[in-house]
Formats: sequence, structure tokens, C-alpha cells
Amino acid sequence: MSEELPAYAEHVLEVAERIPPGRVMTYGDVAEWLGEGGPRQVGRVMALYGGAVPWWRVVRADGVPLPGHELRALERYRAEATPLRLTAGGEPRLDMRRARWDGAPGGPGRDGTRDESHT
Repeated sequence: MSEELPAYAEHVLEVAERIPPGRVMTYGDVAEWLGEGGPRQVGRVMALYGGAVPWWRVVRADGVPLPGHELRALERYRAEATPLRLTAGGEPRLDMRRARWDGAPGGPGRDGTRDESHT
């Protein structure tokens, strides 16, 4: 299938590829960074075309791993040392305060702390 990717999808996938290992962006973060679309549009692109990029780094804002892909995502998060936390019920979640990436190479994360490990 040599069908050309829609321009918006290409842009979303390019952002997904830029996210450093161990960091994540929400669907809304990606849309905001691009300056177009919204979380649902980004989610749709990731669902249709995201298999060839680090899909596990584009996440829901609540830190819940992608339903149906939890085990694969958690394996990737652990391999990349992505900050995780446990809920009161013992369920693993992304620690969004520490894992969220603002899109700036070597810059601070969303919590304001500088991330030197990925520069």
C-alpha cells in the first residue's frame, strides 16, 4: 500500500519520533506543540498510523497505559526508565509530573526540572 500519508498525520508522527526515551507527551501536548488539531485528532492518527513510531510515548493525560496495549507499553516504559508510580490499588501508571516532556531538547520537563539524562 503506497498511499501517501495525510500531512497532519506526518506531523504527528514526526513529533512522536522526537520524544526522547523515558519521556512522554499527551495527545493534547502533541496537538498544542503542532498548533493544530486536538487530542482526539492526535489519538486517531496514532491509532491508524502510529505502529511505526514510539507510540508508547504519546499517552493519555491521566497516565493510564493504552488499553489493550498495557503490557507492551509497560515493558517499553521499564526498558526506557520512564517514571512510573503505583495507584492506591497497585496499578502502574506513568508519573506524568516527572515523565512529561515539553518538546525542548535538553530543556525542562513540564514540572520545571531540567532533564540532563536525555541531552
